[in-house]
Amino acid sequence: MSEGLRERSKARRREAILRAAYELFADHGYEATTIADIAAAAEVSPRTVTLYFPSKLELATSHLDAVADRLATTLRERPAGRTTLDALELWLRGEVALHSDLDDLHDRMLDLNPQLRAVTNVRLTEVIQEGTRVFAEERGLAPDDFGPRMAAAAAAAVVAEVCRHTREADIDRAMTFLRAGVASLDTE
Repeated sequence: MSEGLRERSKARRREAILRAAYELFADHGYEATTIADIAAAAEVSPRTVTLYFPSKLELATSHLDAVADRLATTLRERPAGRTTLDALELWLRGEVALHSDLDDLHDRMLDLNPQLRAVTNVRLTEVIQEGTRVFAEERGLAPDDFGPRMAAAAAAAVVAEVCRHTREADIDRAMTFLRAGVASLDTE
């Protein structure tokens, strides 16, 4: 029972640190914000901040890393018979269900810190490349073939848009768009 309490306490502390950092990054800028500033805002010691997040950059990108890891895991570990598009749709619906004000704060932080936006774009590119590989493998194609590259690019645009403006109805439209695009690639 105390293990559960300890884990919940750690999760709350971690979120408090994230929230404080993202607010400070959005209000004062990434470069101007120090670990000491974040610690003070989160009401923890600077050492506690670095125990949870070894660097300021890791702190700034940890939310996106968690989202990207969930997507990569969903694609990799999809059950037999579930396509990559099915897995993507399931993941999108899960992300909409998980959406919180921390996601909105993260987006605001990125909007006001172009250098962080660039770092997150690199991370998203890595996940897209993994998605391209998984999609190509599913279709018996090489990852550098036109079809998998186009499907991955379209999926990346859908992910970026749906995750930024989360509405359940948009997922239906986005998946219809993706499935039609993939179907058009299959006719060649």
